[in-house]
Amino acid sequence: MSTTVTRTRLAVATATAGIVVLAGCSSSGSSDQASGSSCAPAKGKVTLQYWNTVPGMDKVVALWNKQHPNVQVETKNISNDQYGTLGNALKANKAPDLAQVGYDELPNLRTQSAFVDASACKAATAAKSKFVPWTWSQTSFGGTGVFAIPQDTGPMALYVRSDLFKKYNVAIPTTWDEYATAAQKLHKADPALDITFFDPNNAEWFNGLLWQNSAEMYGYSGDKWQVSVDSAQSRQVADYWQKLISEKVVRTDLAHGSTQMYAAYQKDQIATYVGAAWGYSMFRDNLPKQAGKWTIVPMPTWGTSGSSGDWGGSTVAFMKGGKHLYESVEFNTWLNTDPDALALENKLGGLYPAATAGLDLPALKQGVPYYGNEKIFDVFADSSKKIDTSFAWGPTQKTVNLALQDAMAKAAGGSGTLDDALAAAQAAALKSMKDQAIPAEAGK
Repeated sequence: MSTTVTRTRLAVATATAGIVVLAGCSSSGSSDQASGSSCAPAKGKVTLQYWNTVPGMDKVVALWNKQHPNVQVETKNISNDQYGTLGNALKANKAPDLAQVGYDELPNLRTQSAFVDASACKAATAAKSKFVPWTWSQTSFGGTGVFAIPQDTGPMALYVRSDLFKKYNVAIPTTWDEYATAAQKLHKADPALDITFFDPNNAEWFNGLLWQNSAEMYGYSGDKWQVSVDSAQSRQVADYWQKLISEKVVRTDLAHGSTQMYAAYQKDQIATYVGAAWGYSMFRDNLPKQAGKWTIVPMPTWGTSGSSGDWGGSTVAFMKGGKHLYESVEFNTWLNTDPDALALENKLGGLYPAATAGLDLPALKQGVPYYGNEKIFDVFADSSKKIDTSFAWGPTQKTVNLALQDAMAKAAGGSGTLDDALAAAQAAALKSMKDQAIPAEAGK
């Protein structure tokens, strides 16, 4: 995400969040290791383990290994079951030195004492100035340590099959009201054509839609978490998509990133994709014959708010059990700030860097051939500047996502509504916090 907007409110939220998690979940008084521990370089050669889900990351690591013969990194792709693999490794005390962890999973894993605090390393604390402020607040829990280094972000936009809109004389929408109208027009013109798909098993995507509408899922005040998953802003988003589902102008039978999803796009059955910056490589790599047919425009907005949302983005976390903190910090900061590393990660894995210098990459300044040589990253840069900075994740986000997905799947199948899904997720969050002795109450 490319913005230098100050994220003070989020910093406060995550700082207090970190404190209450410790109070509620740790019998030892601290759920983090290595705060104040030694950060001396190792004697002799070192081998680090780095687990991630990014395509092409092995080539990025190979570049490091070539330049750093005394600090070699072995990488493992865990995209098939990212958090299951990490969870099992933590239980067996076999976690890697470093692992890719999404921003929304950081609070949850911290309650499991999964991280090492690398703030004893000057290079770790000095890295703060190199990243978008909101991402650093998430990885440092508002300044209580350095538990991860930001890697990428997911500012959202609208991917549009401009040829289909032109064919049926439908204007590209700029608001969600216009998007709903366009959905009706496209489907009327071609009953086999839907404007997009709603994946009920993708809570992270839905969270990005909530984020855009300032539907803050968590807050903290009065020594308690305020859980507001089922808020008025959330229901506005849910009601909107429920209407599109009920009117059968969006597909609900496609899983994001699936073969079936790409097949539907290939057959001209879907006209748009509500996605994040990292998605640009998905269409380029999987639908090569549609080069020149796609354009990327700002995400439709709610009225005149002009706000945008974020979907995804990850960090590289310092995992419990790592034996080489100094070298882990050295590699982690290189991985997420070095221009050559960032360029490769964007080219091979589609990552949109969290480092503020990332926007200076030539690849993010130029037109992208697949998208008609449009400077698509200018759209994502603008999107990132319009993201609600007060949005924060809570320690039970995984529970919320699972509850959302279960209930959204029922709603997509005609049993219940998306409003019901919000209520179920709210109840699941409060129960999970109670079970973990984390003070919480329903937010207003």
